[in-house]
Amino acid sequence: MEHLLAELASLDAGQLLPNEPMAPHTTWQVGGPADVMVIPHTKDQLVRLVRLLHERKTPWLVIGRGSNLLVTDKGIRGVVIKLGKAFDFVRFDGKTVRAGGAFSMIKLSVLAGKQGLTGLEFAGGIPGSVGGAVFMNAGAQGSETARVLKIAEVLLETGEWAEMTAEQLAFSYRHSRLQEMKGIVTEALFELEHGDRKEIAAAMATYKDRRLRTQPLKEPSAGSVFRNPEGRHAAKLIEEAGLKGCRIGGAQVSPLHANFIINTGNATASDVLALIEHIQTVVEERFGVRLVPEVRVVGER
Repeated sequence: MEHLLAELASLDAGQLLPNEPMAPHTTWQVGGPADVMVIPHTKDQLVRLVRLLHERKTPWLVIGRGSNLLVTDKGIRGVVIKLGKAFDFVRFDGKTVRAGGAFSMIKLSVLAGKQGLTGLEFAGGIPGSVGGAVFMNAGAQGSETARVLKIAEVLLETGEWAEMTAEQLAFSYRHSRLQEMKGIVTEALFELEHGDRKEIAAAMATYKDRRLRTQPLKEPSAGSVFRNPEGRHAAKLIEEAGLKGCRIGGAQVSPLHANFIINTGNATASDVLALIEHIQTVVEERFGVRLVPEVRVVGER
């Protein structure tokens, strides 16, 4: 790793953070250190970084705002990439919006509404980045990223650029083709519709009020832990299995929303993983349904 760090420094691949704790970079606030985190602040730095890692066959992982992500207690071997300044922007042009991969989905939703553009109201409660939303086809309130995305700019693992349409990304429920290939979403182009600013603001206020009443937004969590099974709701199954409030170590099934696992203050990733597995076991025994996690588990086991 010392040799790689020296190469990265000489290459000017971005800000280098050796042995970086991952807990502060995730919304669950758990997880061990990454061997090194690199924060490229320009596209040139990112390209140089990815090409070097490809040549050296060094494992790497890109993260956004750390939502929907569980890093194990042993941490991540290899390089974690976190997009910097050049990827944190938004530009409006008529009904289209171009945003950087590091830009906040919540902020994007709010700004689009102020522009009188409708289609992103659902994203007002999604705490991730634009890149993460494209990767996961993030959704809420009956809508999802796939409905408004036109094109994503992706840096492939070889260091080559690609523009991928929504069709090429093969979106499905909480899924995109990017989950089977190695790439980094650096920009996304959304196509929205003109709407009434007051109606958009009212809809977003309603969604926000509902979230405040039904979700544990004040405790560290990663949002919904499990995907909804076909025709069912994961939260309802967990609640009917009597697991609301169930606790392992510092991890607890939220008493407010059964599909949220919260960090009560001293949780470890192992606590969260054990609670996830316990929920799966109990729900399967009770209802014959195997819940599938929506969160990504990364790092050394």
